Amino acid sequence: MLLKLLEFVGAFVMRRLEEFGTIVLLYRDTMRELGHRPRPRHILSQMSHLGVDSLLIVSLTLLFTGVVFTLQTADILIKFGAQGTIGGIISIAIGRELGPVLVGVVCAGRVGSAITAEISTMKVTEQIDALRVMAVNPVNYLIVPRMLACMIVVPILTVFGDVIGVLGGWVIAVYYSGISSYLYMNSIHTFVEVFDLTGGVIKAVFFGNVIAVLGCYYGLHSPDGAEGVGKATTKTVVSSIIAIFILNAVLTFILY
Repeated sequence: MLLKLLEFVGAFVMRRLEEFGTIVLLYRDTMRELGHRPRPRHILSQMSHLGVDSLLIVSLTLLFTGVVFTLQTADILIKFGAQGTIGGIISIAIGRELGPVLVGVVCAGRVGSAITAEISTMKVTEQIDALRVMAVNPVNYLIVPRMLACMIVVPILTVFGDVIGVLGGWVIAVYYSGISSYLYMNSIHTFVEVFDLTGGVIKAVFFGNVIAVLGCYYGLHSPDGAEGVGKATTKTVVSSIIAIFILNAVLTFILY
C-alpha cells in the first residue's frame, strides 16, 4: 500500500515537473519571437477581443468589491473616530491588492479560457498544422500577439477597475455612512502614494503575461476531441488562478 502511494506521488510530481518544463520552453520560444517585427493589426484585434469584452464583468466585480469593503470597514472606523482614513484605506487596498488580483482572476476565467478554447479548436481542426505547412511559426503568429495584448489590456482594466472600486466606496461612504465627500477625497490625497497604484499596475502586467502563456500552452497541448477542449480550458483557468496568487505573493514581497 505504501509503495503504491509513493508511486502515485512520484508519478504526479514527475508529470507536474514535465509540464512546468514544457511551459518554460514555450515561454523561451515566445521571448525569442518578440525580437521579430510584431503585427500591430493582430495585437489590436486581440486587445479588442480580449479586453473590451471583459470591461463589463471587471466593472461589476470591482464596483461591488468597493461597496462591500466600505460597508465592512466604515462603521468600525467611524466608531473609533478614524473616519478621515476611509478613502485612503479603500484606495490602498484596491490599488495594491484587490484591483490587480481580482482583475487577474476575472481575466483568467474570461480571457484565459477564450484563448485556450480558440487555440485548442484550431489544433483539433488541424489549422496549426496548416500554419506549419505554410512555413508560419505558430508561436509568432498565435502566442506573441495574445501575450502582448494581455500585457497591455490587463493593466488598463486594472486602472479602470481601481477607479470603479474607489467610486463604489465613495458612494457607500457618502450616502450610507454619512461621511462628507471632501473627507473621503482628502484622505485619498493624504494617505495614498503614486506607487500604491502603479505597483498594482506592475503586478497586472505579469498577470497578463502568465494568463496568455498558460492559455496558449494548454490550447496547444489539449487532447483531441471536444472533450479535450473542455479539459484544456478548465486546466487553464485553474492553473492561471493558482499562478496569479503565487505571483502576487512574490511580487508583493519585491515591490512593497
